[in-house]
Order: sequence, then structure tokens, then C-alpha cells
Amino acid sequence: MEVPAELAAGEESSALPAAAALPSESQPTPAKPVQITVVTAQELKTIKGDVSATLVRVEYNGAILGDSSKTDVLPDGTANYNFMTSFECNPDGPNSLADVAQKPVLLTVIEVLQKEKKQKEKTVPLGQAVVDLLPLLQGQCSFKVSAPLYAVPPSPLESLHPEAKGGLEVTVCTEEPLLSAAQLSNGNLLSVTLEAAYSVPEAFLPSGPPHNYMACLQVPAAGEKEFPLLFKNGILKLAGEKEPFPRPKKWSLANIMAPGALNIPESFIVGGPYEDEDGELNKREDREFRIQAESMKRIVWDMEKRCYLDPAAVVTLQKRITQCQYWPVEVCRMTVAPASKGKTSEADKGDEDKQIFFHGVAYINMEPLLCPGVKQIRGAFRVFTYQDNKVFEKTKCQHSVFRDLRTQLHLTKEGPWTPGISTSLSKAFPSKTQKEDKEKITKDKDSNRRMSSVPKIRLSDASLEAENITNLSLEEQPYVEAGTFLMMEIKLDKALVPRRLREDLTRRVEQMIPPRPPLPPRTDGAKKAVEDYHNRVTSIAVSILSECRELFGKQLPDGGATDPQTLEEQKRQLNFELNKSGKYFAFKEQLKYAVVKIVREKYQKTTAFETQEEFQAFLSELYVYLMDQMHVALNQLLFEEAALPVPVLRMTEEQLWLFAREAEVNKDYELASVYHQKRLDQDQRNIQHWLDYGAFRLLLEETTKAQECFRQALSLDPHHIQSLLLCGVVAVMLQHYAEAEIFFESACCLEPSSIVAWTLSAPSPVSGLSRLPCTIFMKTVEFLMKFNAIQFVHMALAHELLSFQGGPSCAYYLALARTCLLKEDFSKCQECLREAVRIDPVNPNVWAQKGHLCYLKRDFGEAKECYERTISFVEDAADVHFVYLRLGSIYLEEKEFGRAKQTYLLACKNSASCLTWLGVGIACYRLEEMVDAEDALTEANTLNNTNAEVWGYLALICLQGGRQREAEQCYKYTLKLGLRNDSLLREIHAAQQRFGFGNPAF
Repeated sequence: MEVPAELAAGEESSALPAAAALPSESQPTPAKPVQITVVTAQELKTIKGDVSATLVRVEYNGAILGDSSKTDVLPDGTANYNFMTSFECNPDGPNSLADVAQKPVLLTVIEVLQKEKKQKEKTVPLGQAVVDLLPLLQGQCSFKVSAPLYAVPPSPLESLHPEAKGGLEVTVCTEEPLLSAAQLSNGNLLSVTLEAAYSVPEAFLPSGPPHNYMACLQVPAAGEKEFPLLFKNGILKLAGEKEPFPRPKKWSLANIMAPGALNIPESFIVGGPYEDEDGELNKREDREFRIQAESMKRIVWDMEKRCYLDPAAVVTLQKRITQCQYWPVEVCRMTVAPASKGKTSEADKGDEDKQIFFHGVAYINMEPLLCPGVKQIRGAFRVFTYQDNKVFEKTKCQHSVFRDLRTQLHLTKEGPWTPGISTSLSKAFPSKTQKEDKEKITKDKDSNRRMSSVPKIRLSDASLEAENITNLSLEEQPYVEAGTFLMMEIKLDKALVPRRLREDLTRRVEQMIPPRPPLPPRTDGAKKAVEDYHNRVTSIAVSILSECRELFGKQLPDGGATDPQTLEEQKRQLNFELNKSGKYFAFKEQLKYAVVKIVREKYQKTTAFETQEEFQAFLSELYVYLMDQMHVALNQLLFEEAALPVPVLRMTEEQLWLFAREAEVNKDYELASVYHQKRLDQDQRNIQHWLDYGAFRLLLEETTKAQECFRQALSLDPHHIQSLLLCGVVAVMLQHYAEAEIFFESACCLEPSSIVAWTLSAPSPVSGLSRLPCTIFMKTVEFLMKFNAIQFVHMALAHELLSFQGGPSCAYYLALARTCLLKEDFSKCQECLREAVRIDPVNPNVWAQKGHLCYLKRDFGEAKECYERTISFVEDAADVHFVYLRLGSIYLEEKEFGRAKQTYLLACKNSASCLTWLGVGIACYRLEEMVDAEDALTEANTLNNTNAEVWGYLALICLQGGRQREAEQCYKYTLKLGLRNDSLLREIHAAQQRFGFGNPAF
């Protein structure tokens, strides 16, 4: 394809204000020399066998830096140049940091032919190489490369092989780094790769006048400036084989004679599954269309553009993405007129023959770059007809980038247009080229379909322009009709939002479990039952001895013995007293449960007897055994050794508070109440315990009980500000306004600087209240949300709404969303979170709340994405514990057990509880890590021995290990605690059958 003269100079010409668009620093920075040394050339003989002498030419940014002296080529194909040259990198002028980012040094090895008599020496380009200067923007002051030397295609008369290549050894150095420490740390490098446009319109044909296929997007720089990235000279390819993967990315250089030198070293387009892309055509139903389109007619660029962003530009980039997540990428086809011979006419000077056709736009969703750790977007993006009003609505861009660049591209002025019709305003009627394009489109359509005539365009008729753009039919939108899409990649050197750096988690679970005092050794079920019988017999014996002492005294008769008659009389009297008082019956009841356990555990009898004789025989055997064991217990009574005390696990108040919060979030209010009461049992004089319990009662809308808790807290300290305020809050809820006024006024008097006290004490709905700083209401909301005073939260948010200056804040929408979530008003909550994300997309609390909303709506896929983003932020969300719990449960549900284990371990490290260790245990069990699973479940059982699911998984682990009796005990506790997980019960039964344990207890 013939390239127009104004484009042949290379698209990096100084006409485009690329370098000036990106300021480097606020203060002028002196130019810094970049020194380039070409040391040697190697394997020149592989390019041309008879080469004898060469020189090397060094070019940068369209300028020749110098030629080396002529050097002989040694027999082994090497040439020693040792040629040194340099250019100055000037941040505020030519050869800027932006140029260093995207423009390589071009090296041309030139063969010097032997001169004939009375003739000058002739030179012929032999090969070309490029050196990427990117390391200079990565903190290096010097580097050395072996740049491949690609052969320049010869004339048809020569027999060189274009694929043959040698190498150049080159060093690049600077006296000091091009970037300061602040620039290196806070700056960034943006690269955009335009791969291809697929499924292009039928009108794109290789015949006819030459065309230049172009695309462009603008990258925000510091301030209000924008940096245009222009891709030109796309190659139109007809149907055939797909583009290979991987394939090299290419430089956007026009003065390259060796095609191989266009390849960027070590930079490739690698492709990947459609489902992993970020674009619009990544669904399963798009797969067949993509496969067909990639082997049909297409336009290929495979070109990478880079842009250095200084720290101010990075901030601007993030701000722009926050303001509008969609960015436009414009595409077009420009008609290229053949070069005219002779003088240039006035008409030629006006560039009337260069027209823009098929002006389209793709919308790139840049929002993923605000996710923590995300540095790249790659995917397919649909192309639509460019319409100013649609583009502005979607991207907030007010005008076309091609319109901005038409001076540099020497384009004619643009006006209203129709696809296939020139945007030139100098002609009112279609040109010959336009008519040819229309005819080509028409031939590909059904014979009954006809293109509508093109109206004459008038500059002064703005309404006609709007009508033409708005009323475009499908026939007039060739990109939409053809299903055209761009394959693009946008990549950053560093993520805009840093990702949390987590140290490696310990593989072994037991190393994360805190040390516990040793428990007494476990006993089998039968042994434990006999021990319980012994203990019960001993206890009853001690009670009877106490009765004897009360009845007959502690002293024995003289001689130390009692006659048999006296003993018999005392026995009758003891029996009478025990029966009369009911103690005999109580002793029998105490002994009954121990006997039942012996029958079940020792004799394994759980079914009815078949005959009366069998029943009598069993009773006789049991009676003998019980009497023997009773004598054993009584004989040991006087010689019993003190048993080791069972260690008592005392939970801290922080643990009890966490467990109570877990139960509240899971809506297990009965369990939450137990933990709150345990907290109070540990320390009833702790004010915070009473306040937290009162907040729990407010959550249940039990205002009277909450009032009792808050007043109890106030009784412990009449000057406690929070207690006074909360007593006032519940007084208002109960419509005790006089009492509320006393509480609020007392709080204000005791702490005159308390914003919350003055805000709550101010009458509402007060005229000057709305003039107070809006932050006081959000501080008050924070206090009220902590204690579940939802009614007052809405009142404070209403005042915040009245006092806005510049619109509601993210904190406002987040607080309102939390109240809606508590009331299960999901639609209103979703609206609030949408606004919160728009205002502050890098706030972890916003994404956590959005995840909770999706989780409660059972949209687990969306919830997982939100939770993963939440835990990726460097800063923790306020309720990150529940984010870990719910994300871990989603991973378990999706059978991602490895990720579930890691997530639950993070929760254990952050704030361990029964639920976090249960999650670890389940994940380890599914991963068949039985030792870790048992350790984790044992720790969960230590923190809460009333969780039926913990006992259920312990039963499974015992079955796996062949420990039948322990499995039975765990299973009994599972049933006793009322396990509601039917699938776990079925799994236990299946395991019991699989391992051949037929005990009826299962």
C-alpha cells in the first residue's frame, strides 16, 4: 500500500505534540545526554557472504546522530566499530521522556562498495537493528544489549535472504538517571497495543484507490492536557489463516527498510481464552463468531504505543477513570491520493483528495484498572458509528480526536457525515471515490435494497446535521451491521491501586493455633460410662455418710464397734429418713442415667429383647456387674487420688464480642444473646458490655430492654457521655421527650466539645442547624450506626442531605446503604452503593457492602468479585472479618478448596473464631489434609463446643481414620445439637457404610 508523503516521515514527527503533551515536573529540568556506543557487528557474512567493508549509522527520533568510519569485515563476519554518539533528553522539548518511552534507536549497517576509477564510493543498506530505551525509564543508568540485525530486502537482481540476520553489540548509558526518585516511585508507563480489527465492513476492499486505516485514542496527562496515541497504516488482509500466537508487537516507525526490525524485542501478543478477556465478546455464545471472524477479512496493526506518565499524570489518569469509566477509541479509513508529477497545483495544496471515511468508535471500559493490583485490560471491543452526541453521553468527550489532529494529518475540515461519505465540507455532492464506495456496498446487498441518496450538507443548518446523525439506519452503520470489533490491550507498568502484600501463610494449620493447656486423655465410650457410674456411686455414698453423721453423730461407741442390733436399728432409721425426705428416690434417679450409659456403651444394647428369658438373663448379668463395680468404687473411696483438674478455657471479652457479632451477622440472635450474657457474667461492672448488649437489643427493636441496658451502664458512671446519649436516644424512641432533653443537656454540659452530643441535642427537625459543617452529621451517624439506632441515623442523614455543598459524599451513600441492608431494602441499597462506587471506586468499605448486598441476594458470582477486590486493597475494610467468612463460604461452595483454606486462614490470623477454624477444617478435609483438618476442627470445638457442624466433620475425620468409637461420640453430639445440614448428615451415613461400621447409632 502506498504511503502518503506527509505520513512517510514517520508518525513520530515533531508535528504531533506528543512530547509536549506530557509535562515531566513542575520545575524546568536540564537536558541529560544519552550516550550510545556501537561496539561490534557479528555474523555479517550470514546476511551477505561477500561483504568486505561496512559502516554503521545511528538515528533517533527522525534525526541522524552520526555515521561510524568505514570498517573492514573480518573473515568470521565481525566488524569492530567502537562508534560513540549521543543525544540530549530534554523533558520540556524534543527527545522528551515520552519519546524515550516509545521511540527506539535505529541502527543501520551500510555496506561500502569498492569504488571504481574516478567514481565515488557507493553505499548499500545491508541490515537494520533497533535498541529499546525503556530501561532508562526503569531506573537504569546503563545497559548492554545484543540487538538482532535484520537484513534489508534486496533488489530482485540480488539473492539475499530477508530472513537472515546478524547482531549488533550496543551499550547505552547516562551520567545520571533520567528519572528522579519521586518520578520513578510515583510515575508510571502506559502501553497500548492495537492488534487488529475483525469482521470489517464489506466495502473494505484491496482494489481501488489506496487507503490508510487508522485508530486513535487520547490518554490524559497532567492538568487538562491529553496525549494522542495514533495508530496508522493498518494492513488489510483477506480471508485466510488466523493470526498466529504468539506474534511480536511492532514499533510505529515509518523509516524502516528491514521489516524484521519493526518487531519490539521480547514483546509479544500471546492471546488467551476468550473467557479470560476483559472486553465485550467474551461469553460462550460469542465463541463461534470470534473464531469465524478471526480467519476472515481483517485489518492488522499489531502495533504498540507507549506513554510515560509522570506522578501528576498518574493522578489525572486515575481521576479521569473515576469520572468516566468508558474511553473512546476512534477508527477511520482515509483515502490516499497518488503522488502527482510535476508542480503541485492549488487544488493539491488543499488536500481535497484525502478524505476520512467510515468514522467509528469503540468504547473501552477502563474501570478494571481501579481494581487493586490490576495492570492490564485486553479484549474485544465492538465498533459503532461515531456520533458526537452518543460519544459525549458515553465518554464525556466533546469532540473527535481526528478533528484535533487534522492539522497534523493535513486533513480537510470535518462536518456532518454519513459512513461511506466524505467528511469534507468543501464538496456538497459525493466525489467519484465516494460513488465507487457506495457501489461496492450496494453490490454486496440484496438486489432489492438500495442506498438512500445523500442530502446536500449545509454549514449553517445545525438541525440538519443533528437529524442526519440521529436518524442513521442500519445500512448507514456498516460497523454495526458487520459486527466489527477491535482487539486491544492497555497495560500499565504499575497498578494504579496497589494490591495488599500478604506474607506467605504457614502451610501447617497447627502452627497458627495458640498453645492450650493439655486436656486429660480421651477414654472410650464404655470406659467413660463405667467411670461415670463409679463417680455417681461415690457421690451417693458420700451423701449417705453425711446423712448418717447427722442422724447418729460422728463418734463411735466405746470399744470402737457397734453391736449388730444397733446397726440394724440405725439402718431401718436411715431408710425411713431417706424415704420420708425423698432422697432415696433422688439417689435412684441419679444412678439410673449412669446405668443406662453402661447398657449402651459397655453392652452395646440399643434394641429390644426378643424373649423374656433373654431379658432376665441380661438383667442378672448386669446386676452382678453393677454390684462388682459398686464395690470397686466404694473401696476406692478412701484411697482416691486427686484427679487432674480439667483446664477451663476462659474466653476474652474481645473474643466474646467477635463471636456475638458473627452470630448477629448470621442472624443467629439466640446465640448472639448467649455470648453477650457471657460477656456480662465475666464483668458486670464493665460499661461497654452493657452498651453493646443494649445495641444488640436495639437491633432486635427491643427498645425497652435496650433502655434497661443503657441505664445500667449509666448507673455505673453517671458522667459517661455515650451512656447519657444512648439513654437520650431510647427516650426519644419511647417518646419520653422530657427525659431525653435532660440526658442530652447533661452530655453537652459534661463535654462541651462533643460534636455528637451537640448534634443530637439540637432540636430538628432548629433553623441554624443546616449551616453547621456537614461532617458533624456523619460523625454522629458513625456513632449511631455502632449502636443500631437506625431511626436516629436517618434523621442525621436527612440533616446531612440538607447541608450538602457539591453533592452527597461517599460516606453518606455508604451509611444509607448500610441502613437499607439492615432493613433488607435491597433495591434502595443497590442505588446507594452505585453512587458510592461512582464517587470513590477505591474505597474498600464500599466494595465490602456491595459484596454483602450481592451475598444476601444470593448473587454469589458478583459477591465473590466484590469480596476479592475488597481484600486486595492495602487498607482493610471495617468489617473485613465477615468479608473473609463469606468469601470463604463461596469458595467452598464452588469447590475452590485451596483458596477457601487460604481465605479462612487470613480470617484466623485477623480474628480467630469457631467459624473461621471450621472453615479451615472443612477446606482441609476436602483437600484430604486430615491432620490439619482435625487440628483446625479441634480448635473450633475449643472456641465453641456447641456447633453441630464441627462435631459432624470431626465424626467424618474419625471415620476416615478408623476410630469408630470416637466417631460415634462425635455423631451423637451432632444429633444432640440439632445439625441442620442435611448433606453433611448424608455424607456421614455414607462414610459409615463405606468403612463398614454397622453400629445402629449411625
